[in-house]
Amino acid sequence: MKFISWNVNGLRAAVKHGFADIFKTLDADAFCIQETKLQAGQIDIDFPGYYQYWNYAERKGYSGTAIFTKHKPLNVTYGIGVPEHDTEGRVITLEYPNYYLLTCYTPNSGGELKRLDYRQTWEDAFLAYVNQLDATKPVIFCGDLNVAHENIDLKNWRSNHHSAGFTDEERGKFNTLLANGYLDTFRHFYPDQTEIYSWWSYRGHARDNNSGWRIDYFITSKRLVDRLLNARILTTIHGSDHCPVELDIRL
Repeated sequence: MKFISWNVNGLRAAVKHGFADIFKTLDADAFCIQETKLQAGQIDIDFPGYYQYWNYAERKGYSGTAIFTKHKPLNVTYGIGVPEHDTEGRVITLEYPNYYLLTCYTPNSGGELKRLDYRQTWEDAFLAYVNQLDATKPVIFCGDLNVAHENIDLKNWRSNHHSAGFTDEERGKFNTLLANGYLDTFRHFYPDQTEIYSWWSYRGHARDNNSGWRIDYFITSKRLVDRLLNARILTTIHGSDHCPVELDIRL
């Protein structure tokens, strides 16, 4: 099975930059996207052979997630069941006989860390939700988790120590997530790989200079470790300020 995750930073914009061709070339079993920035009816997109599921934010032009999958799920859930956190279209869960697949767009802590406190409550609620699923069957979740975990996960870690996405609080929550029985699949295969990122600012020629952050992930329940085949970051693919990430797994 081949899974792809991509923060497209506006699907309508991504379509203008070749999204459909990229989608077809990657030929994933499931293609999870974040930051669609859409409301229902604002785009007409169809990929033959794929079921599609959308979670829209109440606020127009903001957030939003979607999953395109070749495999019809047993059940689909939108959000995490907590009203406080379910107005921004950030999570979709597909249930299959032997696993759950989630796409997630974690809230950004924002300028001057104005949403850091909210982000902390989100992290706790999301982990509780994932743990509830994991108690039933293994979980695979992916998306823009808006955190660079370790120093090697961003170029300028010294100057960004207290920036959104690299605060001690956010990294601590990621540590807690992993300690609950989950695996960062890219680091499983490439524990010491440096200079490979999934997001680059549009400012200062960051992508040209590879001055980026690794904030897009595939996370799995640890008990799937023997089924993992590879995890990749597709840095040569453009069309957003993020690039896609990939998980290959035997299910």
